[in-house]
Amino acid sequence: QVQLVESGGGSVQAGGSLRLSCAVSGNTYGRCMGWFRQAPVKEREGVASFDRASSTNYANSVKGRFTISIDNAKNTLYLQMNTLKPEDTAIYYCAARGPLLGCRGDVIRAAEFSYWGQGTQVTVSS
Repeated sequence: QVQLVESGGGSVQAGGSLRLSCAVSGNTYGRCMGWFRQAPVKEREGVASFDRASSTNYANSVKGRFTISIDNAKNTLYLQMNTLKPEDTAIYYCAARGPLLGCRGDVIRAAEFSYWGQGTQVTVSS
């Protein structure tokens, strides 16, 4: 069982930065970790994924601006978001796949993730 608690959301002007944190209780070894976001009236979108065996993956819309990372000592997943745009406004969720299920392919699919945090709001104003 994995529990995920996000923090770090807030309001920022376009061009600014935020760092989201996801405190993980449970074993992250061998399991794919991801960040998703959902804007009003839109489907949940995969933003970034990471596991220790494969390279990180990013949605095209955030490549070069967002960075996913993990601090193993703190068992915390991060999403560093730079050069934020108004279209980045959404609720951001941390998620984890089941035990020993790594990341698959370039598309980050919400249906493949079993554990979810409660979400944190990010608002970017123009």
